[in-house]
Amino acid sequence: MRDNLKVFSGSAHPDLARAVCKHLDIPLGASHTVRFTNENLKVRIDENVRGHDVFVIQPSCPPVSDHLVELLIMLDALRSASASRITAVTPYYPYVRSDKKDEPRISITARLVADLLETAGANRVIAIDLHSPQVQGFLRVPSDHLTARSILVEHFRKRSDLDRWVVVAPDAGEVKDAAGFAKRLGVPIAIVDKRRFGDDEDARAVHLVGEVRGKHALIVDDEIATGGTVIESAEFVMREGASDVSVAVVHPVLSGNAMERIRSSPIRELVVTDTIPLPAEKQDPKITVLSVARLIAEAIARTHDGRSVSELFE
Repeated sequence: MRDNLKVFSGSAHPDLARAVCKHLDIPLGASHTVRFTNENLKVRIDENVRGHDVFVIQPSCPPVSDHLVELLIMLDALRSASASRITAVTPYYPYVRSDKKDEPRISITARLVADLLETAGANRVIAIDLHSPQVQGFLRVPSDHLTARSILVEHFRKRSDLDRWVVVAPDAGEVKDAAGFAKRLGVPIAIVDKRRFGDDEDARAVHLVGEVRGKHALIVDDEIATGGTVIESAEFVMREGASDVSVAVVHPVLSGNAMERIRSSPIRELVVTDTIPLPAEKQDPKITVLSVARLIAEAIARTHDGRSVSELFE
């Protein structure tokens, strides 16, 4: 019985929240957000949550700061309404790439977000494929770090010509995850030695470890932002003799002119998940979107019922 389970959504990705609720066979919680003329936000919970186990689904997507503040206000409103436990579900964690102090006098903003979530009222956090696993350590409340990579693996496992495929890590930081991806598909791995020059977000591939000649290269990463890393890697492996290039990433951030770059790139297909909503202007025949709703729903059900969430990784 899950009579005391409730799922709410901020305004960032209500379609995902509704899909999660469909898997859980419960209605989406009623709430609404008002933006005043002075740009202030008000969130009102429109149903009783006293003594309930509540989950709030809100990924980080444009406008990022507005959605973060909306999430914090919603958490605080639920706490004030006497919810027994509040879990913040952040399929794409806010400010996740600001995970270290790599310049003088800057904030480690991912840690700050962890503090804000706890202060606002979150008793638990669920996230998917953090850019750096250590971000989970910033949270002082219990947390579950899910991965959607198995969803991507299952999509490509159906291909009949996997013997001609090779998984490509676009940089050294992605080698471990790419190796796991390749192992589950039963294909070899190659690694692009990528270097950044200057303060821009573009990177240049300078060397390849492994063999891609005559093979279909599958570049894997946790997210695609401007597209610089994966597009540079795609062009590089094509120059190295790859017959074709596909890309699989969890989070389709697709910022700046990423879509224009992808459309004119040698990438044949880009497979992503719906941790972040994909607006109409970012949709393209090259892009396939896989849903994480079932994964999130299962994590919510297991958390609510007191069952193991780690079994989802087996």
